[in-house]
Amino acid sequence: MSSRIEGDRDSEPQLILIFSGKRKSGKDYVANLLVDRLGDDVCDVVRLSAPLKAAYAQEHGLDLEQLLGTGAYKEEYRADMIRWGEARRRGDPGFFCRLATRGASRPVWVVSDARRMSDLRWFRSRFPGRTRCIRVESRQETRGRRGWSFTAGVDDAESECGLDSGADFHWTVTNEDDAPSLDEQLRPVLALANQAAAPAGAAP
Repeated sequence: MSSRIEGDRDSEPQLILIFSGKRKSGKDYVANLLVDRLGDDVCDVVRLSAPLKAAYAQEHGLDLEQLLGTGAYKEEYRADMIRWGEARRRGDPGFFCRLATRGASRPVWVVSDARRMSDLRWFRSRFPGRTRCIRVESRQETRGRRGWSFTAGVDDAESECGLDSGADFHWTVTNEDDAPSLDEQLRPVLALANQAAAPAGAAP
């Protein structure tokens, strides 16, 4: 079983692809599509929300599986979970990033749910030159058809608005029926990832 050893350059990622987007924009769907195209042997999926939900569930005696799902149970606790997570980040901005990447060892990391500038800063400072950011966008009407509705304390919080401005995205993916296919939009991302995952010395 492989493990990431601190200081071992071979076990560090060659490329980090960070996805962000509003609720119901489809950022997880787009990230998973890219993972399917790359293959599990090439990339690790890093979900920043997973360790947050695990710690929150443990501290509050909640059902972790339901918090990780997409149903009403998670929505019931979402606002309080956001406040709890923000308090942890104020003391240690990289706390959840470190937990989420623990054990990741493949050459490409796909971060499926970045929400804050502190997330981007952590990866960029730790892995300079190897971090790329992808914004997934959908119209508000489309998000509504997928089940989104505005929730005070959630949709106006930093967890949803923290990357609305000031972030330097390398690519923007439009997740709409009338946009170019996702495969077409992801083609340059996939090419870069395959190049990063190629063995040293391999022909391009």
